[in-house]
Amino acid sequence: MEFRFTEDQRLLQETVRDFLAGECTVDFVRGQWDTATGRSREFWSSFAEIGVPGLLVPEAHGGLGMTEVDLVLVMVEVGRAGLAEPVTPTAAVAAPLIRDCGNELLAKEWLPKIATGEAVVAVGQPTSPLVPEAECADLLILRSGDGLYAVPAAEARITPQKSNDPSQKLATVEFDPKPEQQIASGSEADRLETAALDRGALACAAQQLGACDQLIQMSVDYTTERKQFGVPIGSFQAVKHQVADIKVALEYARSHVERAAHSVAHNTPGRSVDVSMAKISAGEAALQGASTSLQVHGALGYTWEQDLHVWMRRAWTLDLAWGETAWHRERLAEALFEDGPPAIAFGFEPSAN
Repeated sequence: MEFRFTEDQRLLQETVRDFLAGECTVDFVRGQWDTATGRSREFWSSFAEIGVPGLLVPEAHGGLGMTEVDLVLVMVEVGRAGLAEPVTPTAAVAAPLIRDCGNELLAKEWLPKIATGEAVVAVGQPTSPLVPEAECADLLILRSGDGLYAVPAAEARITPQKSNDPSQKLATVEFDPKPEQQIASGSEADRLETAALDRGALACAAQQLGACDQLIQMSVDYTTERKQFGVPIGSFQAVKHQVADIKVALEYARSHVERAAHSVAHNTPGRSVDVSMAKISAGEAALQGASTSLQVHGALGYTWEQDLHVWMRRAWTLDLAWGETAWHRERLAEALFEDGPPAIAFGFEPSAN
């Protein structure tokens, strides 16, 4: 399969990169750690002006009507910038879930608000009891028993939980399911929840690419400035090889993530397998990038004053979100060797016997 991004898609990526370079500085990221919710409504409104929250919202509801192939490049830039705003739950997961659930009243009420940046939506993850962004959300989409529910934040009991990442806001959520809040049940709820999981994992994998790219750049910059024995440490072969190994892992993962974006956008039979492969490879690249960057910096990344730990924390947090590596490995193994979802990817199709 030939996979190339269009000129418009690359232009969108550049637009988001330029916007984040100006509006999402490392000082802005650090500054949000000390706020009550860790999020900025002003920033979110500005982000909506360039269309990011509404990328997957249909044009009929005020969005751009794009697909995950368009979104994946944007999520790479979100990861590169270390941005922790609710792009994944709201733009990548909630918008298409509301679009596809068949509830026209819900879509009519909430999709325009998502597109204009007026609403933030949090979505429960089937792989974790904690709900990211619940504290700043206007609407929560949660599973209870056989049903999937859209619950206004005012009608939920939200309890903040501690996180090792000051950019990650977690909470447990309780609510009393009401019939009018139910948007799906049974197999339809399962289908929507699985699609939401795949979209969330894809968005995280794309961010991991961006975070890894930034870690490489920071390592290269540091090794050209730090000197030992009168020469930059980047001239030492051992250091060169470490940084080069991260780059190899990054580019290997990039093809998986882009393939997964195509699979999600076209809802292919092997969608879930492609997503798990992307989350595994991108997660490994980002974690390797964090570990190697820390070594290259002489362990300075652990100090609060250094900016390196901002992206290290993002790499660790993204690895746990929407299914950690071990979970996706298990899902991939089930598809390949058991009776799980079909592993039709990269020309492989399991035998009918």
